[in-house]
Amino acid sequence: MLLSLAILGLACAAFVVRRPLMMSAPRCMAGRWHGCFDTENGVVLMTLVALPLAALVVWALARRRCAAGVRSAWRMSLAEVGMVYGTVPFVWMTMMPGPGAGIVPGRVSLVPLRDLLTMGFFGIGANLLIFAALGFFAPMRFAALASVPRILALGASCSVLVETAQYVLRLDRVSSVDDVLVNAAGAALAALASRHWWRITTEVPSDQSRLVPAPAG
Repeated sequence: MLLSLAILGLACAAFVVRRPLMMSAPRCMAGRWHGCFDTENGVVLMTLVALPLAALVVWALARRRCAAGVRSAWRMSLAEVGMVYGTVPFVWMTMMPGPGAGIVPGRVSLVPLRDLLTMGFFGIGANLLIFAALGFFAPMRFAALASVPRILALGASCSVLVETAQYVLRLDRVSSVDDVLVNAAGAALAALASRHWWRITTEVPSDQSRLVPAPAG
């Protein structure tokens, strides 16, 4: 069901932005870096193209776990691939250098909520999605992360790393505390959406029996 919803969502997104994606298609299909992997349209296009490969990896991991007798093999495999597949493209686009990269010094905005009004609806939505996949799938895979505060802290920590990298590498981007807040909020909201499938306890292979101590006497 989750995979079907993901495919449906990506198909809808591809239909909405089909014209910009087709502009990058010739360069991407030719394997050119410039005009494909250094543009947002190209990254989105290659993400859609890689969807069958991601589904194949989920299937292979699940089959291997099922053969080993691991419980919830499909959920664990989907969570692992989903975290990577849904997070890497957004982080890649966030780390794309601006026109003044390497020339313009790093800029920092540490006043909360000051940049929030200038982001606009699209900017806020994009920032909510950066670590949404991580927040959605991480509690499904790791029982230690099955908590909204922990996912909030995880999203904030990852966002701080991204903002710090933008500043250190001088990518002509503003490292803003509002980006950290919105990114962390997106991860937490996504975690709430997957709460029904959280991995609360550590699971063991189904064929592994537990030893019950014999009564004394």
